[in-house]
Amino acid sequence: MCWNEFKQNPYKWLWSRIGGRPWTYILRDIWHKYELVWIAVIFTGGVLLGHYCGFKTVLTIGLSFLIGYLFGHLFWGSEYIENQQGD
Repeated sequence: MCWNEFKQNPYKWLWSRIGGRPWTYILRDIWHKYELVWIAVIFTGGVLLGHYCGFKTVLTIGLSFLIGYLFGHLFWGSEYIENQQGD
């Protein structure tokens, strides 16, 4: 029985056991509740990356992130609903 559930939808099988709802919804809640912490962590990561890796690497990673961010909002964006449950 468990194997059949896993074969049908591995992601749902995993999130239903770890977290109880889709991880994208959990991450959205954490982002909206602790925005300043996320921004501080991302900023600090960027500073450290720039210090240790150099401009070309930071630019490559930044452009890759920008493309993913744009695609995420253009094609997969949906309205934020606090504590949204999975299907």
